[in-house]
Amino acid sequence: MDLLNEHYSWLWALWALIFVGVEGVAVFNKKPGDTLSEHVWAWLGNTKRGFPQHGGVQVARGVLGLGLTWLMFHFFGGDV
Repeated sequence: MDLLNEHYSWLWALWALIFVGVEGVAVFNKKPGDTLSEHVWAWLGNTKRGFPQHGGVQVARGVLGLGLTWLMFHFFGGDV
């Protein structure tokens, strides 16, 4: 493993630890609107009053869905 790859490994590990720390605090403090899930729901228009259907929300949902689908195939299939 060359030096650059070693640094990236440490940076990704640090990113994961930061995420776990932030999300952990958000989950356990029980305040509404602070977890990643709650932010994504808000960005995608998922509210307790229903799902708005205006164009921006539909585009955001489509982009997220396509991105997550690609990511799944990328992680499980290799160089996709």
